[in-house]
Amino acid sequence: MSITAKELARRLNLSETAVSMALNNRPGVSRDTRERVIKEAERLGYDFSRLSMKKNHAGTIYCVIWRAHNAILNYTPIFSELTDGITEECRKHEYRLRTIQIYEKTDDFQRTLEELRVSDCAGIILLGTEISVELCREFLSLSLPVVLLDTWFESLDCSSVLINNTQGAYLATGYLIDRTLGQPGYLKSSYRIENFEERRAGFTKAVREHGMSASKSIQHELAPSIEGAFSDMLEIIDQGDEIARCYFSDNDLIAIGAMRAFKMRGYKIPDDVAIIGFDNISEGKIVEPSLTTIDIPRKFMGQTAAKQLLEQIANPVSHTVKTEVSTRLVKRFSA
Repeated sequence: MSITAKELARRLNLSETAVSMALNNRPGVSRDTRERVIKEAERLGYDFSRLSMKKNHAGTIYCVIWRAHNAILNYTPIFSELTDGITEECRKHEYRLRTIQIYEKTDDFQRTLEELRVSDCAGIILLGTEISVELCREFLSLSLPVVLLDTWFESLDCSSVLINNTQGAYLATGYLIDRTLGQPGYLKSSYRIENFEERRAGFTKAVREHGMSASKSIQHELAPSIEGAFSDMLEIIDQGDEIARCYFSDNDLIAIGAMRAFKMRGYKIPDDVAIIGFDNISEGKIVEPSLTTIDIPRKFMGQTAAKQLLEQIANPVSHTVKTEVSTRLVKRFSA
């Protein structure tokens, strides 16, 4: 009678999880541990045919959504499109997918890490829109394949898939200037993330290439939500601050909120004030006038991240890659 995995774990003084990872060639244990388990299993007559009988891949892909601040990630449709792409790709390759959310302010992060360490996790897609480089390092310390989605850090040796934010903002700002022949203003989120910093760089580049000084662009800092931006913009208008002829906005939520405020105070859009957003959310199609914006192929981003992760699982790579997904301008009637 052949030895069982449970008996093997007891003989080697290892956890059953570690032995299972080693026998099924899953990440999560060291090479030395894997070799020791296999060698002992062969010596004691373990029935390896049990492994080949399994139809599905061993392990689960985890999509981890890090939430540091609800100001950005509270608009769930954007991120459901990303996870739709991940789900579709995992299903093609017969991997299970589990999505978990970690709230920085309330969840026990170290406990979650330990649960991932001993789980059947084969790899992680980390939605890092709001995450810090230090926390990313914690995930990388699990020695599991990790792909960062919607962010990138120069100091980390980790593959990433993200939006080409600079290109999108550059396209939007150039279009604004060409349409209005005026110095564009900037509707800046009061909550900053790396995506917004990159969009600011694209805005600045377009302004300078049109022979203007970026320092002369009027800026308003608004909350990154429709209601928050609406209230902030009303206050700015009512206190008599200078208003620009046109604006690029960090995202569509801010743009829609600002448009509501301008319209309430009698401004005509785009005749008096033209506005361009970023993200192409569904609300932008139904506001009046409909919002000119930058479209992001979110489902494609999710698929691309999943493909990269699955490749790392199948064939561990010696070099990581940064994949920037290009954007496109969607012309409507707000600019």
